[in-house]
Amino acid sequence: GLKVIAPSTPADAYGMLKTAIRDDNPVIFTENPGLYGIKGEVPEDEDFTVEFGKCAVRREGTDITLIGYSRMAHVCEDAAKDLEEDGISAEVIDVRSLVPLDTDTIFESVHKTHRAVVIYEDWKNGGYGAEIVARIQESCFDYLDAPVGRVGGLNVPMPYARNLELLCIPNKNDLLGKVREILG
Repeated sequence: GLKVIAPSTPADAYGMLKTAIRDDNPVIFTENPGLYGIKGEVPEDEDFTVEFGKCAVRREGTDITLIGYSRMAHVCEDAAKDLEEDGISAEVIDVRSLVPLDTDTIFESVHKTHRAVVIYEDWKNGGYGAEIVARIQESCFDYLDAPVGRVGGLNVPMPYARNLELLCIPNKNDLLGKVREILG
């Protein structure tokens, strides 16, 4: 069936593109223009691939799980560094593969931290992050100490003016605000 991927690092983009080419099924390979300037190591191994349906735990933590994909995975990592300075240990999950979705890794993290925030650039209403939130609520309800937080884009048409565009896209401060709200 159909697969949808959203890599956040150069290595993941390289490995997932190779996996997509070799896959007999249709693959939607999304790329965020906000990641074009990201630098990182790319394996020289010609057989390097990244399996679909596997999240990457970018940072271990114990107090809250931050979940993002594509550019928002980097926002989660930046926020986790700021939270660490405040004595809050945040685990960062980079989803990478939207379909199939690796719920095992996400649920395992939520079982450990008992709190989660999902951030995504889509419109808050109807964005894919809402699906991740719904799955966590359905499957991890008994483990949650607070409602799952959701940070998404504003529910407006994307403006052309750069200053207005930046107001519509969630950022680190939006994520930090939601984390602090959930942690009380």
